[in-house]
Amino acid sequence: MADSLASQIITAIGGPENVRSLTHCATRLRFELVDASKVDQNSLEHMQGVLGAVPQSGDRFQVVIGGGVATVYENIMHLPEMAGVGGASASDDGQKSNADVKAEARSKARGKVAWLDSFFEYLSDSFRPILGVLLGASIIIALVNLLISLNVIPNDEVSAGWVFVKAIWKGVFYFLPIMVAYNASKKLKVDPWLGGAIMAMLMTPQFTGLMDAKTTTCVENAALGTKSCMANIFGLPMALSDYSGNVFVPLLMAAVLALVYHGLKRIIPESVQLVFVPFFCMIIVGALTAFIIGPIGVWVGNGLGVGLAWMNTHAPFIFAIIIPMLYPFLVPLGLHWPLNALMLMNIQTLGYDFIQGPMGVWNFACFGATAGVLFLAVRDKDKDMRQTALGALAAGLLGGVSEPSLYGIHLRYKLIYKRMLVGCGLGGVVIAILGWLFPSVTAAGQTVHGVTTTAFAFTSLLTIPVFNQMWVYAVSIAVSFLTSFLLIITFDYRTPEQKAEVLARAAANQKTTVSSVEAKGVAPAAATVTATKTEAPAAAATTTTTVVNAPVAGHVISLDETGEPVFASRALGEGVGIQPADSTVVAPVSGVLQTVAETGHAFGIKTDDGVEVLVHVGIDTVKMNGEGFDVKVKANEHVNAGDNLVVVDFDKVKEAGYSTTTLMTVLNTVAFASVTPKTGVDVKAGESVIDIQR
Repeated sequence: MADSLASQIITAIGGPENVRSLTHCATRLRFELVDASKVDQNSLEHMQGVLGAVPQSGDRFQVVIGGGVATVYENIMHLPEMAGVGGASASDDGQKSNADVKAEARSKARGKVAWLDSFFEYLSDSFRPILGVLLGASIIIALVNLLISLNVIPNDEVSAGWVFVKAIWKGVFYFLPIMVAYNASKKLKVDPWLGGAIMAMLMTPQFTGLMDAKTTTCVENAALGTKSCMANIFGLPMALSDYSGNVFVPLLMAAVLALVYHGLKRIIPESVQLVFVPFFCMIIVGALTAFIIGPIGVWVGNGLGVGLAWMNTHAPFIFAIIIPMLYPFLVPLGLHWPLNALMLMNIQTLGYDFIQGPMGVWNFACFGATAGVLFLAVRDKDKDMRQTALGALAAGLLGGVSEPSLYGIHLRYKLIYKRMLVGCGLGGVVIAILGWLFPSVTAAGQTVHGVTTTAFAFTSLLTIPVFNQMWVYAVSIAVSFLTSFLLIITFDYRTPEQKAEVLARAAANQKTTVSSVEAKGVAPAAATVTATKTEAPAAAATTTTTVVNAPVAGHVISLDETGEPVFASRALGEGVGIQPADSTVVAPVSGVLQTVAETGHAFGIKTDDGVEVLVHVGIDTVKMNGEGFDVKVKANEHVNAGDNLVVVDFDKVKEAGYSTTTLMTVLNTVAFASVTPKTGVDVKAGESVIDIQR
């Protein structure tokens, strides 16, 4: 029986002995390894059930699974060889526990500045564990708003039933500071219950009741619709605020708590730490939070919220376009968490948030691109991509989660971002214009230019009803979704060789299926017609192609010798590699140029009698972006064998560190009786290097 996915992952990661600890988040397995160089990343990326493999700074590594990550994690941890791996709690010797091994930055973008890397990990890990309850609460809010808009239930906030329903989701946001404090403390290797307890102190009825004390003076803040109060505590002034829903205060508090906590553990004897470390932490950090940290956190959050609100009011077009254009780059790197914190802060201080509308534009541009990929996968009979895209699209449209799309598809195919960003920009323009022409009116009667919401919502189809000016939001996300979708299906998301690989694989699968049917003595009409279309040359062809000529002068080698695994696997058909001795690359056959890469490194030609030939100049030369490639032809042109395709500066290719070996294959090899390469010889351009028998 084949190894399970769990076993395959552990093998590819370097074996159980290479795993220092393991944890997981909503979509990814997170490894801390002994030696990251032992990871077989290529094997992971092509593993069924794995959406992506992401190396990180140091010896950390992520394996993107998607929605089933918890099951895969459990299966891994139950492997006999994983017994005892990553199961210990954090100890004083610095060993990390499962829950402490987290990372969000990808190695190419982060890791160069250690403190910045740690800062963003701290932010993301303080929020990530509570995403599930936030998502659940946002869906409850959306469904309630939908039922109210359809007049199914009354908008009656005084009835017992309504109060009960509101309490279900309100509790998540009211006690959010305690949850954030717990996670942030845990991240900093502090007793998380201690962090939660200190934050809970500021939310007790006794503490909040100080606002109504006779000795307390309060001032109304008209801009934010809140009030600031000052109490006299043992002769010292204390600024009072409503800390429910606040996220900046627990983040600051946990950082200070970590300094005090670890300092006390160094000076208090271990035998009495259990009692006196929490005792002194609660007194010291509790007082610091009430007198200093809390007011500072409120001030910082309010300042950032007011600043962004000013931009949304005075420069709404810039704001509405910048947000969706930035998110495609922030989310993969985990740098979107500060904006998420601001959304929560806006709801707590302003009573509404204006960032999530433009953010939804980005999300639906992302989902539109995934839908386009799914459309092409179905059309091209790409089973693997169809499964990946279908799961990613479902997670996006129903849950508002973009990671399966990003890690499973978008970051693997660079052309997707070019299409998707157009959808982000156009959707941003639409939401900016409509948001200005049809402003929102908040519950407090304020007029806001832009789409607003009173809930922290994962932007999915289910949460559309939570947005004020719902139709403006719906139109905007529809524009972004359809733009990305249409651009993907019109211009594709794959390079010519990537597309050719998919088509060749589909043709091979089809060939196998037809052969299997015929072997059983069955010849359905559909199968016969399909086989005829794939295998038979055009009846009207006046010439029959029996040879494919060398596109460039040089030494002919086998595909196995090229060092290019995709070509060597024959996924793109049988062919040859040529180590060039000249700079001019010519057409190896006569036919129509079906593809001409913008970078000039790849050409696809189809002859009149159905032979499909791919010429790929150099290996990984797509990364040169056309530098050193002087293309002489255009797509859809008819060329004759020997016509110039491109003149290449192979010295530049070598200087850039890429192989000059020019690869040529017959893409539809399965359509012929035999395709035989001639290797180990020196040839001139135009001399035969491949024989074809029908």
